[in-house]
Amino acid sequence: MAYRRTPAVQARLDAQREAVLQAAVALLADRGYGGCSMAAVADRAGIATGSIYQHFAGKAELSVELFRRVVTREIAAVNAAVARRDTPRSRIAAVVETFADRALRAPRLAYALLVEPADAVVDTERLVFRRAFRDVIATQIAEGVALGQLPRQDPDLTAAAIVGAVGEALAGPLAAGSAPAEVIPALVDFTLRALGGHDATDA
Repeated sequence: MAYRRTPAVQARLDAQREAVLQAAVALLADRGYGGCSMAAVADRAGIATGSIYQHFAGKAELSVELFRRVVTREIAAVNAAVARRDTPRSRIAAVVETFADRALRAPRLAYALLVEPADAVVDTERLVFRRAFRDVIATQIAEGVALGQLPRQDPDLTAAAIVGAVGEALAGPLAAGSAPAEVIPALVDFTLRALGGHDATDA
């Protein structure tokens, strides 16, 4: 007969898995991807290194879950900012402003998410990350075009270009751990010009 976990055992394992993920997020923010070894995560979670393999087959599997957790949190923050604005232009500005502000307030974490050299599975998750932000922006571009508030354009193409440009512009400041105060307003202005506007007054 196959062993069946009791509810108490399953609850303990679920709590341990959650502790591992929380420890991994904290390490990613402190040390970047390179600092998230299985041994380091286990130590931060307060468990034996061997115990972590009850939940994840290896660093690759842990990294995928870790990146998905952090990206979900960031997308939620961006969507909340979008919901507070009332026009497509201002919503797109909110996406860029919120993303850049959160990145610059946690530069080590953002650097790990966006550009730190990492394994192939992490690069795959980065593409998912970029597409998620692209889709948020593309939805607003499509609405703006439909309402006649933005010039006709390919929403996915423009959104992908904006996400790529913003990520590239932030790479240097994130690596340095700081940025001039004008970086975020400049990124918003760039974004609105890319959409067919002039500057932040259009938002």
